[in-house]
Amino acid sequence: MSLNLRNAIIHNVSGNSQDELKATIVDAIQNGEEKMLPGLGVLFEVIWQNSSDQDKTEMLQTLETGLK
Repeated sequence: MSLNLRNAIIHNVSGNSQDELKATIVDAIQNGEEKMLPGLGVLFEVIWQNSSDQDKTEMLQTLETGLK
């Protein structure tokens, strides 16, 4: 049986409200479990793909600052 993890994650959160999405993200970060990283990666991929160039630049600046 072939499982597409990306599609499964998107399916699980599709239709969620902003509050539900925020709770999912906060929970994943607070738990700090490695198994949550793919889900956060998929959510970031969706954000990236749906962001303007200006938004992407701001995200990269925030990331760069956070990694210093």
